[in-house]
Amino acid sequence: MKAVVYEAFSQPPRLMTVADPSAERHGVVIQVKGTGVCRSDWHGWKGHDPDIQLPHVPGHELAGVVAEVGRDVTKWKVGDRVTVPFVGGCGACPECNSGNQQVCHTQFQPGFTHWGSFAEYVGIHQADLNLVALPEHMDYATAASLGCRFVTSFRAIVDQGKVRAGEWVAVHGCGGVGLSAVMIAQAIGANVIAIDIADDKLALARSLSAVATVNAAQVADVAEAVMEITRGGAHVSLDALGHPTTCFNSINNLRRRGRHVQVGLMLADHAKPAIPMSKVIAHELEIYGSHGMQAHRYDAMIEMITSGKLAPEKLVGKTISLEQSIDALVNMDRFEGTGVTVVTQF
Repeated sequence: MKAVVYEAFSQPPRLMTVADPSAERHGVVIQVKGTGVCRSDWHGWKGHDPDIQLPHVPGHELAGVVAEVGRDVTKWKVGDRVTVPFVGGCGACPECNSGNQQVCHTQFQPGFTHWGSFAEYVGIHQADLNLVALPEHMDYATAASLGCRFVTSFRAIVDQGKVRAGEWVAVHGCGGVGLSAVMIAQAIGANVIAIDIADDKLALARSLSAVATVNAAQVADVAEAVMEITRGGAHVSLDALGHPTTCFNSINNLRRRGRHVQVGLMLADHAKPAIPMSKVIAHELEIYGSHGMQAHRYDAMIEMITSGKLAPEKLVGKTISLEQSIDALVNMDRFEGTGVTVVTQF
């Protein structure tokens, strides 16, 4: 098969011909029809993820067709249209047994723990537990865009942040994660403020029904700007970028007893950000992480998509070829373009 491979961290990947994967007894092989280009892939390519062993094929936001089925798989057959959470569970640990596969003790992540979906085919473990059926009407680019960004934002807003109608939600960073959070929060009735440093991304957030925007490059104090708009602070705030500044601002702009959800990865030099802990204590703030979403929780999100309350296809910025994914990956730190970039040509 064709695949994008890097043999050293921070060195340009190459489009190569490599061996096809084979299905484990409990797994499947998926013919990839769409795969998102995500900042998490960039972190992996930079060497920030200890799970990656070289040479490596990145890619974890994927959708496609089941091409091969392991002998112990009972729920899936060749030809099924599927997607998969970027975190898969083992099915045997205490977290999996409690339904929390997203924090499985021995989790697998395509594109990190094993070769991923910047390829024509990818192997997926524990298929009966981790695969998700796609609605017939959903195209592969949209399905791939759900990947880690949309589903992580869904869990951050709905399950972790427990956002309620009428609450103020601040979203720091309007990349794929942040724009997903804007769409999901407004769909359940929240008032959303989008914060970024790029006017085009803020304009897209407004088109997705953000009621206010803040350009962080043009205000003296982001937290004060949010406090003024909300008349006291956000009930829920997300750091959708993963940077010490956005993390600090997200916590600092909360009202008393507010909830901060950390969605953007904090790795390498950003792994230990400063936190206004005195305010966390005095105002009884709550801090949550959001790490993917279990396959069994996709049903609620897909129902909202099917009903028209959520429209993730609006977040697809452009579609590219597998060869073009190399430039898209290595240049992710430039934050160029808006929306989600998806590989659809293999």
